[in-house]
Amino acid sequence: MPSMYRNVRLMNRRGFLALGAAGALGLLDPARVRGQADQGDIPFGESRLGISNGLRDGTLFVPKSYKAGTPTPLIMMLHGYAGSGDNMRSTFQLAEEFGVIVIAPESRDLTWGQSAPGFDPDVRYLSAAVRQVVDILDVDPSHVALAGVSDGAGYALSMGLAYGDSFNHLMIFSGGLMIPFRRQGSPHIFIAHGTNDIQMPIDRTGRRFADELKIAGYDVTFREYDGGHGVPRDVMREAFQWFLADTKRP
Repeated sequence: MPSMYRNVRLMNRRGFLALGAAGALGLLDPARVRGQADQGDIPFGESRLGISNGLRDGTLFVPKSYKAGTPTPLIMMLHGYAGSGDNMRSTFQLAEEFGVIVIAPESRDLTWGQSAPGFDPDVRYLSAAVRQVVDILDVDPSHVALAGVSDGAGYALSMGLAYGDSFNHLMIFSGGLMIPFRRQGSPHIFIAHGTNDIQMPIDRTGRRFADELKIAGYDVTFREYDGGHGVPRDVMREAFQWFLADTKRP
């Protein structure tokens, strides 16, 4: 199983998120985010983020239902080991159907979190990606999710717990690690895991994480499904429905 760790101005003009020391994610502003683009300037569909000088960048997806001035839910979706933003394209159909903005960034290395937890290049890159999106689009601060699959899920869970005042929802699919360097905020959490996952066995990962988080007082929805490490489309759909139905005050 690939290891996710060798070691263990996010803001628009309204101050949606703010960078802390060393580029860490900051706090969620309870005021609604106001984007800067007119309806005619909205990058509907898929577009590259364009914030990396290298080959690894990321993709932004904006549903056709998006309207300037209307707060819209946002999901940042992290790929698995050695993946790319293109691996998350399967979620764009659901994003179009449910009216959700999706950011699919790409890890700076083969996988996420290869240096100092919470202050690594991936965190700084995720900060820049969200900053770019909230500068032009209206994001609903009550529905901002950090999500991921496999290695991306482990990173999303660890960073989501550490920056739970920025991401108020976490969507974790087949994650294998939960090692936050701190816990902040109280995000609502959806965990999905296959009962036959041989890469990240459910008893040592999904079930254990769900139990520990519930004991710690988090609002956790745990979804087991028949299958292996891959995530069935109906389970991903269920997570989108959970995210939109769930009400979380910013």
